[in-house]
Amino acid sequence: MLEVHDLQVAYGAAPALWGVSFELRSRELLTVVGPNGAGKTTLINTLAGVLRATPGSGGHIRFEGRDITTLPAHRFCDAGIALVPEGRRLFGSMTVLENLEIGSLLPAAKARRGETLAMVLALFPALEAKLGQAAGELSGGQQQMVAIGRALMARPKLLLLDEPSLGLSPLIVTELFAAIQRVHREGTAVLLVEQNVATAMRVADRAYVLEEGRMVAEGTPEALMQRDEIRRAYLGV
Repeated sequence: MLEVHDLQVAYGAAPALWGVSFELRSRELLTVVGPNGAGKTTLINTLAGVLRATPGSGGHIRFEGRDITTLPAHRFCDAGIALVPEGRRLFGSMTVLENLEIGSLLPAAKARRGETLAMVLALFPALEAKLGQAAGELSGGQQQMVAIGRALMARPKLLLLDEPSLGLSPLIVTELFAAIQRVHREGTAVLLVEQNVATAMRVADRAYVLEEGRMVAEGTPEALMQRDEIRRAYLGV
């Protein structure tokens, strides 16, 4: 479904990703884990069109067989990719409903807005009573629900999640990851970038380890967690 080959991304003269290659299969829940500064957010923002691959580097991103490496940023959502960014980035003064509706402005998604909204509220029942409330007044966990719901309102084929557990209590994290698993089971492919390695490994079909801008390991969560260097580096075991 998603094929990334020799991806290179830089901030000015400073490289952030070096020759990154990986694939995400149809209907798969894939996680990319790694320490702070590894390049995880750079990777996911590049896959969402927010950042660009280094021109002339020869790397490419293909989605459903189509090269989207140079696709204009505003066309990524139309292609079927939706991002839940780190820090949520909601419109705090707008209502929860308005924030959700922003995710369904493309014609195909707008035509099914009512149906998708019902699905989002079934996924996050706590939001139903908050639809008329300003998003900035919600708890951190509820704001993350809105951010995920907003992305789902676009009816994506691929959902990109950047650190969804960041700053949240363990109870809320458990609830959010259960929702992510449900979205995945219902047919949406998911790419999860996450520092909470134990939780990410628990829900993923496969995992990659990103370190200093390079992919250094790949496999099933079970296989990776049996490797001593992975356990020492990311679980403190």
